[in-house]
Formats: sequence, C-alpha cells, structure tokens
Amino acid sequence: MDISKGLPAIQSHRDLHIWITENQKMVPVPEGAYGNFFEEHCYVVLHVPQSPTATQGASSDLHYWVGKEAGAEAQGAAATFVQRLQEERGALTVLHREAQAHESDCFRSYFRPGIIYRKGGLPSDLKHVETNMFNIQRLLHIRGRKHVSATEVELSWNSFNKGDIFLLDLGKMMIQWNGPKTSISEKARGLALTYSLRDRERGGRAQIGVVDDEVKAPDLMQIMESVLGRRVGSLHAATPNKDISQLQKANIRLYHVYEKGKDLVVLELATPPLTQDLLQEEDFYILDQGGFKIYVWQGRMSSLQERKAAFSRAAGFIQAKGYPTYTNVEVVNDGAESAAFKQLFQIWSEKRSRNRQLGRVDKPTHVKRDVVKLHSQPELAAQLRMVDDGSGKVEVWCMQDLRRQPVDPKLHGKLCAGNCYLVLYTYQRLGRGQYILYLWQGHQATADEIKALNSNAEELDAMYRGALVQEHVTMGSEPPHFLAIFQGQLVVFQERAGHHGREQSAPTTRLFHVQGSDSYSTKTVEVPARASSLNSNDIFLLVTAGVCYLWFGKGCNGDQREMARVAVTVISKKNEETVLEGQEPPHFWEALGGRAPYPSNKRLPEEVPSIQPRLFECSSQMGCLVLAEVVFFSQEDLGPYDVMLLDTWQEIFLWLGGATGAWKEAVAWGQEYLKAHPAGRSLATPIVLVKQGHEPPTFTGWFFTWDPYKWTPDLSHKEVVEGSPGTALPISEIRAFYLSDSDFQDIFGKSKEEFYSMATWRQRQEKKQLGFF
Repeated sequence: MDISKGLPAIQSHRDLHIWITENQKMVPVPEGAYGNFFEEHCYVVLHVPQSPTATQGASSDLHYWVGKEAGAEAQGAAATFVQRLQEERGALTVLHREAQAHESDCFRSYFRPGIIYRKGGLPSDLKHVETNMFNIQRLLHIRGRKHVSATEVELSWNSFNKGDIFLLDLGKMMIQWNGPKTSISEKARGLALTYSLRDRERGGRAQIGVVDDEVKAPDLMQIMESVLGRRVGSLHAATPNKDISQLQKANIRLYHVYEKGKDLVVLELATPPLTQDLLQEEDFYILDQGGFKIYVWQGRMSSLQERKAAFSRAAGFIQAKGYPTYTNVEVVNDGAESAAFKQLFQIWSEKRSRNRQLGRVDKPTHVKRDVVKLHSQPELAAQLRMVDDGSGKVEVWCMQDLRRQPVDPKLHGKLCAGNCYLVLYTYQRLGRGQYILYLWQGHQATADEIKALNSNAEELDAMYRGALVQEHVTMGSEPPHFLAIFQGQLVVFQERAGHHGREQSAPTTRLFHVQGSDSYSTKTVEVPARASSLNSNDIFLLVTAGVCYLWFGKGCNGDQREMARVAVTVISKKNEETVLEGQEPPHFWEALGGRAPYPSNKRLPEEVPSIQPRLFECSSQMGCLVLAEVVFFSQEDLGPYDVMLLDTWQEIFLWLGGATGAWKEAVAWGQEYLKAHPAGRSLATPIVLVKQGHEPPTFTGWFFTWDPYKWTPDLSHKEVVEGSPGTALPISEIRAFYLSDSDFQDIFGKSKEEFYSMATWRQRQEKKQLGFF
C-alpha cells in the first residue's frame, strides 16, 4: 500500500500482520512467508494478542525491523508507516525498534521454529518464498538456543565452524551438518527448522540427511564435497556466544528527560530498586537496562511532540552512551506497559496506574478460594497456589545427624527453626497418584543440614522414580498449600528438635504469634517473649509456668480468633485465659519483662502484585545464568532438552525436560535469578522443581491450554524407522533417531544395540521417561 494513503484494515482473526518496504510502499507479506526477512528491506510487524492469557496486558506490539543492508529510503518509509499505524491504534500499543540479528525476545517469539535471513532484496515479482522450487543451492548458518535463526552465508567450507549448525540446501536434498561442539538441544532445534523449511518450501518432498559424525556419513559428505569442494585445513573454532547474563541485565538506571529552553536535559533519577511512583504522568523517561535494552516511558499527559520524538531521543541517548546502534528500543505508554518493563520495578500496580488520573485509591482484590473447583480448573489452582484442599496423605521427616528421621504423625505440625524437614504430600489427580515434596528450611539451620536436606530429597525422588515435584520453602514464606496440609495447626518453635522430631527443653515463658484467618493461611511462630513483639492487628499466645494467656489485639477479627483457639491446643494444655488488648492483668506484663511500645496502627491489606507470568529458557555461560524469554508462551515451548524458568512472582518454577541433565543446577539457577533480579526480589521466594510429565495444576494453570497426555507413547522405533521418507515425523522421535552413538550412550545409559534389543514396551517406557515421545 502507498503510505500516503489510508491504512490497511487489520483482520481481527489473525494475531500477526507483517508488511515489507518495496519502492517506498508498504506491501503485506503473505502468511506462508512469515519468518523470512530480506537484508535490504525494512519490515513492520504488528502483533495483536488473541488469547487472554497470552497478552502483555491489553496492549498490542508494533515492531519496526531494519535489515543490515536496508537503505535510508526504506527506513524512512517504514518509520512513517509505523508512526501512522501507532496513531491509528492508540496508546495501547508498545513500540519496538529491531535490528537484524539483534531482535528482542518478544519479536523472536513470533517465529517458530526460527527466523531466516535472506540475502539481497525481494525479487521484483514480490514472490517472498518459492514453493516446490528445487533448482537451488544455498548454505544456511543456523544458530540459537530457544530462539533459532538461519542466515544465508557464502557457499564455502570457510563459512563453517565447530560450534554451530549448517544446512546445505540443494533443493531435492537438504543436509544438516552439526558442528562437533554443538549440544543435543541445538541439533534438535536445528533439525526442527530444517523440517519446517522442507515442508514450507518443498511441499515436504525433499530428502533430509544429518551429518553428526563425518566419518560415519561418507555418502552425505561426498555430496557436500561435490558442491563445496574438498575441505583444506581444519575447521574454524566455535565462535563464542555474546548472550547477556542476568547480572548485566540487572544494571538499570532511570533518567528523566525534559526540555530546558532549547536544550534537552537527560537527568539520572534513580537506580534499583525502582518504584512506580517515580514515573509522573506529565513527564518523559528513559530506562537504561545495562546498554542491553533502552525503554522509553511516556506519561499520559506528555506532549504529542515528545511522543513523536521517542525513537529519535532514544537514538540520541544510545549514541551519547556509546552503545551499539543495534541496541533494542521499546517505547511504552502510561497504562500500556509490557510485562518486561513492569518487572523492572519493585512492585507494579495496575490500579495505581489507572487511579493516578482519577485521584483515588482502590482496595486490593483477592481471588476467592473455592477449593472444590481446584481439580477442574487448573487456572484457579495456579492463582491460589493450591493443588487441592490439603486432605491428602502426609509424611514428615526431620533431618537428624544429616539423615532423615520419620516424625510421629502426632507431631507433624510442630517444626523447629533450627532444623530442616521433608514433607511428602500425596494426592490423586487424573486417576493416578501425584506427589509434592516440600523441603522446609528453618532460619537457624546450618549449611550442612541444608546440604543434607537436598541430598535426602534426591534419594526420595529416586525411590519414586523421579515423580516428585520438589518445592523449596524457607521459614516464614510458606505457600498456602503447605499451610493447608496442617489445617491451621502449623507451629514453628525457636529451637532445635531432639530425636524423633521432639523439641528439646524450652524456657518456661514463651510467646507465640498467631497469623491467619482460615486453614489455608494460618501459622503460629514463636517470637521473643517481650512486649515489643506484640501487634494490635494480630493474636498472641503467652505461655507461662502456671497459665496460658490468649491475647486478642484490637484489630483482629472473628475468623482470626477462631483459628487461634485451634493453635492453642497444639502448643499448650494449660488453663487458657483470654485477654483483650488494654485489659491485661499485671502478671501478663511481668511475664513479658514489663510494658514496651509495639505496633498498633491498622495494617493495610496486602497488595497483590499485578504481574504476568513470564517463561524463560535457562542456560549457563562462563558460570553465569543466561535467560531467553519466550513471550506468549504455550506448552509447545517446553522441550525434552530444556530447563525452563516460569516466574509467577510469588513462586519460581524450574521445569526440567525429560532428556536434560541439568536438574542439579536448576535450583541454583532459580536462586541466581532472584538475586540478580532488578526489582529486589525476596530470596525466600519458593522455588519449585517440576519434571516433564509430572506437572502439577499450580504449574499447568498458567498455560492457556494444557494437554496432560502430550508426552504419552504413540509410536515405536520401528514405526519411525519404517515411516515414509516424505512424511514429517514427530520432532521428538526425529531427535532420538538422529542422536550420535556417544550422545545416545550419555542419555540412555546404554548403546543403541543394547537399547533396541530390549522388549518394545521397555523401549517405550524409557523413551517416555526421557521425553522422546
């Protein structure tokens, strides 16, 4: 379309719309060509989310993509089109500037299984992708982990290196050459892109060969050498990845940008932790995320002139800082911020953002607990953090002498701050037993005890054949389901447990703080026995040698009082005397060592953060955690070689694919993620370890749809091997089929000959456990 004329109609049933610059016009790209980008052009990509759980709030995303060989005219045409399209769509649009090979995770998430960079410009007849064209010779350099890209390179051995994957595309024959330093997951993802290219551009009628070991693939190497010539000399070394670590991304600074006379002033305003109230609706701000990404925030009352200058101001800032010109830029409007932007702040409230304009404060809303619906509504289970009502089977072990000792069921609710505990919960779901193993760590536990806690959890997990969901819980940050297990009778004592879980001798005067109003939120924790520990909003239990005082603060309600009476029976069998705040007998204060000031102001309701869940792929580079975000995620984004981190703000889930060997590092990665988070996250946030095929509803409920039978067996190896050459096989089976002998030995623990000599049912069982179905 001519950019000087009307804008195109946006089809409501499609979430992705792409235009390319051609002779200073914006031409729509056919859907079959999505993911192909010519280096001499600019593109405009509009994403309008269709599913409610896959959105970045209520906003759309508008991307301005620049090819590395794009001219000034193409860039100008695309920029004008973006500006007009943004004005048409209104303030609920997030703008992105993307540069070839340096795109944001948001942009890359649209194109699965990968992006293809094509040399030159689009042919004059505007055929973006030729289907069923077999007269072709090209070499594609395939790189990337979760987000894969393929770049056309010189048809020569000089283009190859040991650390990447290369696809020699000969039309009717496609040969994937895997560098000797590539990982299993990189090989699998490269193969997924290869099959996608074959199906889209050859109608599924090309043959595919894989060179994983040149010595063992002489026929394929002969074909490659007939095109590339004989290789002279050794291959280039693997090129190091330049991924940005989480520590680098945590280095953020907020700048206030404003005009003073004819000058533009950029004033550093704050460093982490950032708070939302720093952003004023009449102003304009730049948030620098360690030079990795630049955010521009526009207040709802900022001028039209400032809004139009957003990209140019960001470019000026990038130049002044000496950052690369390809640095990613994201422009967000007040009230339409992306999830990535919001999570750079300590807490983000959607209501606060809306009410700034109205000048009011709303009370926080909470999700109503309806435990009856938890089994049928995983999304409710995820929000409430409850797999069920806590009525399943419970087993408890206390760590004693670095070994687990079973705790008498009568003492299950009594934990000691100086110890670590394993709590195994068993419940039924989809007709089979499901398990959650809580690893509870007391504040006074030693490093050796914590290490023993983890090793004993591994032993239990092995006994249950890897079926345990493991949740790491720190004292004081217990999730609702953990509290529900003990039905309001959880008590934490400030001492070490003796043998068999019984607490050691204790002082005659003790003070307990009772918190909660139902069985899903109530816990009782021992606090120092002094008056300053009291709080008018809560209930306290004072145990002395002769009497037990149940003290009701003025701010407590009837539900709290009812739950406190339940807790009393667990702590003491002595005579109970109810005491109202302000009517305490002299002995009460004597037992606490005299009167002292304590908090008495009314406690405001706890605000539930307005945070969307975010999914990341985890990897390690030079010992540092590297994350790649999958925006608008689904179950399809979870693969057998992956370690994925799902951040729901209140919990961190680490999902482990069946074929991954990094499960020991996963918890450490979760801890590193929390430590490096720019919002200053609590290090006591529960970390949940989930294995492929054993996902609880508190995890699956964050996905728009979830198929619990996705990873069940459906094909034998014989069926795969004897399948039609022109039939696209399930990628999980393809991955197993093309594993090298050494990789196969590492994953399955036996040779291919040993594996395929077993009974078919045993082959299927092992493949299922490793995620190859």
